[in-house]
Amino acid sequence: MSKVFLALQAVEESRLIVEAILEDNPNAEVENESAMVRISCEGKLVVKAETVSEKIGRDWDPQELQLVLITLAGNVDEDYDHFTIYWEN
Repeated sequence: MSKVFLALQAVEESRLIVEAILEDNPNAEVENESAMVRISCEGKLVVKAETVSEKIGRDWDPQELQLVLITLAGNVDEDYDHFTIYWEN
């Protein structure tokens, strides 16, 4: 199975999003680089609005991910409660 990934700008707004992603995706790996944070995982990576909202202390819309997103690899499924990147088998 191939890894999916997303790369976020290394800014304060991304820090809590990354924490939420790691909480919901225990097999995810994080690589910190100078200008970005890359999160990768085998097969599927889910960003749950509920978890991000808990971390940041307000309602969070998955479309807000676009504000800090640099790039991603995988198919995207986005709805009001999640942003999911996956590879089909």
